[in-house]
Amino acid sequence: MLKKILSISGRPGLYKLVSYGKNMLLVEGLTDGKRFPVHSRERVMALGDISIFTTSEDIPLAQVMENVGKKFENKTIDAKAYSTPDKLHEFMGTVLENWDQERVHNSDIKKIISWYNILIGAGITEFDTKEEEKEEEAKDEEKPQE
Repeated sequence: MLKKILSISGRPGLYKLVSYGKNMLLVEGLTDGKRFPVHSRERVMALGDISIFTTSEDIPLAQVMENVGKKFENKTIDAKAYSTPDKLHEFMGTVLENWDQERVHNSDIKKIISWYNILIGAGITEFDTKEEEKEEEAKDEEKPQE
């Protein structure tokens, strides 16, 4: 699911990819449902392509979101409860024990909390991208080879 959920630099919130054309994407806001075009010059990042730094190997954002969902039982988080750096670090330590405290900034943790709340508010509780990858592989196998 996170492969089609986008973050657009300079725009608040998250967006669902609806369609794409030449030099343009058509997206829909997860919170307001409004559709609009996003041009190729804008910086767009799929949540499925984001990973979090750890002391060993990077962990996909989907796995971090799964951990947050398990901890908070797929309910929204009170972001105001995590307003201090100590509280943010405590939060991150509970959802990802070996996160890299030097490379993961407080603003990154705030983004994780914010994005999680937006996804839960939109009814998205399945964050695992392995299902999507299997579906894409199955579609590729069905296509006739030229």
